[in-house]
Amino acid sequence: MKRHLLACSVSLVGAFGLTACSVGPDFGKPLSDLGAQWSAPAANEAVRSRTVSTAMEARWWDSFADPFLSSLIQRAASGNLELRVAASRLEQSRAARRSVAAERLPSVNAGAGYSRTRNSQDGLSDPSGRAGKEAYSLWQGGFDTGWELDLWGRVRREVEAADALVQGAEEQRHGVLLAVLAETASDYIQLRGAQSELAITRQNLDIARRTLELNRTRLGDGVATQLEVAEAAAQVAAIEARVPPLQQREAQLINALSLLLARPPQALHAELSAVAAIPAGPRHVPVGLPSELAERRPDIRRAEAELHAATASIGVAQGDFYPRITLSGNVGFQALQLADFGSWSSRTFAFGPAFSVPLFDGGRLRGTLQLREAQQQEAAITYQKTVLGAWHEVDNALSAYQAEQRRHASLEQAVSHSRLALHSVEEQYAQGTVDFLNVLSVQNALLANQAALVESTAGVSLALVDLYKSLGGGWQAAPAG
Repeated sequence: MKRHLLACSVSLVGAFGLTACSVGPDFGKPLSDLGAQWSAPAANEAVRSRTVSTAMEARWWDSFADPFLSSLIQRAASGNLELRVAASRLEQSRAARRSVAAERLPSVNAGAGYSRTRNSQDGLSDPSGRAGKEAYSLWQGGFDTGWELDLWGRVRREVEAADALVQGAEEQRHGVLLAVLAETASDYIQLRGAQSELAITRQNLDIARRTLELNRTRLGDGVATQLEVAEAAAQVAAIEARVPPLQQREAQLINALSLLLARPPQALHAELSAVAAIPAGPRHVPVGLPSELAERRPDIRRAEAELHAATASIGVAQGDFYPRITLSGNVGFQALQLADFGSWSSRTFAFGPAFSVPLFDGGRLRGTLQLREAQQQEAAITYQKTVLGAWHEVDNALSAYQAEQRRHASLEQAVSHSRLALHSVEEQYAQGTVDFLNVLSVQNALLANQAALVESTAGVSLALVDLYKSLGGGWQAAPAG
């Protein structure tokens, strides 16, 4: 008896020693071949703010110095429904991971039952001793347990893959959060741009109406013609036609922000209807280094987690080729009379190992392994594609930011010259040296340049938001929601 127990102990110690090994390849963090510096504007370029290779600000929205924007960002991060869906999916992945991890531990079950039974007289032996001549009661209950010895690390690889999938779900949530923050900032900037353009349009409308009244007065004095009055009236109507689409655009953007904050339509109208300046970015925009991109962008981190899960899944597939050893046992009581149930003589027990090894499966295991290896190759390519795409996205965002700033500088000059031109042509018209058509032409040019300048002012800030988004910043410090 002692020799038997010693042999069992040695076998178990050896089995637990083997559990330190895991089949399949070990995951290694992939290298990201990124550049040393981002592209920067030339020193002589007319830009109002420049990118610098310093640590990126986590709360980048505060760099716009707009309390309304910062408030909307925080509220969107706390209440956005897309973000809540992503958080729910994260909890699902964590629950799935707990389910997989449970395979590493023994399972213990308890059960009890009663049956009234009669066996056949002509069948096999009747264990009740009644030879099938009468029915009998059977009371039984107890505990049973089972535990698969993870000798080859198959279960550990399953847990490793589940951990990686949880990480991927976390990065997916970070990606949704980053997109929500950027969309909130973009909609707010567009709203302020639409309101500014609407204000400029109304200012020009007031000027056009005063000009119309002046021409009517001049017509009464015999100085102007009916043609000039008609042209002035047409100018008023043309500018008035610009107002409704801008009002509609304002209402749509307020609704868009309300939806991002999980609020009903026009819920933010009282808060956002007052005209405010378009938020402008800082003089110096910290963008970090390209080598930090793989640590900041949620899509890159998610692609890395999916590659990790695919690599661990190869080990799971390889583990299915190896034998499985399961320790099982049960202990309980069984009696024909309820009064005997629970007595020492009614005890039952059984324990021992079970061994199974795949011998022939028609190629199913081999096919599964090849599938997992192909999926791992696809995940590796996807990771490379994601990194390269992110690098291109940042470079494009930098170029767009710089180009929009140069456009903005040119439009500022255009508006300044248009104002001087309008002042000059109005004086010439009053002196009678030019006709009213010249005034209309210059007025239209000024209105077009002012609208383009407002659009470009918003465009610079929108390009900056796109740059922050492409750099993957902001989600680290945002509230979890």
